Amino acid sequence: MDERRAVVLVSGGLDSATVLAIARRDGFAPYALSFRYGQRHAAELAAAERVARAVGAAKHVVAEIDLRLFGGSALTADIPVPKDRAADEMAHGIPVTYVPARNTIFLSFALAWAETLGTGDIFIGVNALDYSGYPDCRPEYVSAFERMANLATKGGVEGTLPVTIHAPLLTMTKARIVKTGTALGVDYSLTVSCYDASPEGEACGRCDSCVLRARGFREAGLPDPTRYRTAG
Repeated sequence: MDERRAVVLVSGGLDSATVLAIARRDGFAPYALSFRYGQRHAAELAAAERVARAVGAAKHVVAEIDLRLFGGSALTADIPVPKDRAADEMAHGIPVTYVPARNTIFLSFALAWAETLGTGDIFIGVNALDYSGYPDCRPEYVSAFERMANLATKGGVEGTLPVTIHAPLLTMTKARIVKTGTALGVDYSLTVSCYDASPEGEACGRCDSCVLRARGFREAGLPDPTRYRTAG
C-alpha cells in the first residue's frame, strides 16, 4: 500500500467522524480505535462502527476496558448528566461529564497499536474552542502527550518511528468542523454525540454535547440530521 497507516480514535460522535475523514483525505489508511469503557452512552459504539465503515477505515477495533471501576464521572457512574446549561456555564469549570484521564488512557492504547502497525501517526478529535472545559482537550495536553510518547516507545527513542499526535480540530469552532466534514462527505446522521442517548442512539437535545452540536449546525447554516427523543 502507498498509503501511510494511522490510528484514529473514533468515538462515533461528530468530531471523531470528521477527524477520520480528514485522515483519509490526507492520504492515510485509517485504523479506527473505539472503546467500550462502561460509558452510559454506549449507542456511540454502533455509531463508530457505522462511521468507520462509511468513511473507509482499513480496520476498526473496539477495546474493552471498564472505567466504571473508578467512577467519578456522569458518564461512568450513577451521576445525573447536566442538562439545559447556559453557554457561560459551559465555558467555566470542569463538568461532571469529564471522565478522569480518559484521553490519556485512549491515547496510550492508540500508541501501543500504532507501534505494532509500524506507524507513529495518531489522530484524535479534541477541540479547545467549542468544548466543555475538559483539561485533556487543550493544546498543552496534546503537545505534552506527544513528547511523552517519543520518550516512551522503542521507535521514538531509537528515532525510527517518531510519534505525531494529529489534532486537526484543535482550534476549530464547531461550525467550522461541521463545514469541514460536510465538504469531505461525512454523513453526520450516522453519528451519536449525546451524553445521555437512548439505546437506539436518539439524542436528549439538552446535555452540553447536544447543545454544542446543535449550535454548530445552526452557525454553519446546515441542516441538523440529529435524531432527538423529542421534537426539541
